Amino acid sequence: MSVFELKHPLIIDKLTRMRRKETTSKDFRENLNEIAGLMVYEVFRDLPLSEQTIQTPLVETTGYVIKTPVVLVPIIRAGLGMVEGIQQLVPTSRVAHIGLYRDEVTKQPVQYYAKPTPDVNRSYVLVVDPMLATGGSANKALMIAKE
Repeated sequence: MSVFELKHPLIIDKLTRMRRKETTSKDFRENLNEIAGLMVYEVFRDLPLSEQTIQTPLVETTGYVIKTPVVLVPIIRAGLGMVEGIQQLVPTSRVAHIGLYRDEVTKQPVQYYAKPTPDVNRSYVLVVDPMLATGGSANKALMIAKE
């Protein structure tokens, strides 16, 4: 499992725009979408590629495609806002889902839904959720994704 700390100026700028009191829901969603795309661009910087022979309009040549399938796992609901921004850059990615809520008494995350994709075991899995407080839901989602 890898953890990336992204301090890209475009991400910081968009995050600031999202956090402003006067930001509309529409602007919040658009900035979240854009941040997700910028994040995945950095996270997948070293994604392995495999060669593929392709035919261009002029000649046959070698191209490169993502070697391993990519599965996005948004934590329902907030994580869903990141899926479109990522799929714009990785349109072949599939989407699994994990539903969690926080038990108000124990303060622990509780799973209420998990829907994997058929190829999750042989894929790069990216758990996405823009919410981070204690990290409890993220840890729980990672454990579920590993199962």
